Amino acid sequence: MNDYVAVDGARLWFQVAGSGPVLLISQSGEGDADRTVDLVGHLTDRFTVVTYDRRGLSRSTADDRKVSIRQHADDAAAVLRQVTDQPADMLGLSLGAVIGLHLLHSYPGSVRRLIAHEPIALPFLAPVDADVARAKLAGVRRVHQAEGWRAAAVEVATVLGIDPRNQPTEPGITTFPFTDQRAANFEYFLANDLDAALADTLLLADVPRDGRIIPAVGATSPEDGFDYLAALALASHLGVAALRFPGGHNGNLTHPRAFAEQVRAVLT
Repeated sequence: MNDYVAVDGARLWFQVAGSGPVLLISQSGEGDADRTVDLVGHLTDRFTVVTYDRRGLSRSTADDRKVSIRQHADDAAAVLRQVTDQPADMLGLSLGAVIGLHLLHSYPGSVRRLIAHEPIALPFLAPVDADVARAKLAGVRRVHQAEGWRAAAVEVATVLGIDPRNQPTEPGITTFPFTDQRAANFEYFLANDLDAALADTLLLADVPRDGRIIPAVGATSPEDGFDYLAALALASHLGVAALRFPGGHNGNLTHPRAFAEQVRAVLT
């Protein structure tokens, strides 16, 4: 099933597959609803999986106003309301993890459990680490302005410790060429969502300690990466250990079967 939901300043496209408890996946970067197609395929026998195009990406629309992470959380809440009137499980990936944390803060009744995988949450970091992260992301923005989205996409991968040409993967994974649509998604992400991440003010003090959040890191992610450190800070705040998921920051794409098995184990 797929459908649209109207929200303030946008129209969001979402899709639903499978059966069982609702699991909302909020993507990273320029990822749209189809980006986790391999992962979803390993989850639909256990969950009703909901994926969506964030505002401005692919089939979703957006007006010209600047978007915030809080707005993205409002959008995610609207998608969930179209699917269920019960608390849902959620897998948040990178930017999507911060959206999930905002969702818990602003809509506490909407989320049953959240796997927060390497959230791009700069306010969680120690000041020196936050300064380094802001400098790196500001560098991405400068590359985008000077050289365009393709050069900036390479810079994003470098900042996140991803080497697309030299990383182990499971066999038979779906590849995502740089189509015109994906280029447009990168443009929107770099021009809007990157600034939203830099401007976000969600603090660890805003994050509930009620057992609903499972902080996660990639098994092969650089341990000095700001996304990895943010997950560790979240885990420390919650008084738990961060779970290690297969692959790196993008392990949901490179190791979808093993990643899905971990999701299933954590949520069941």
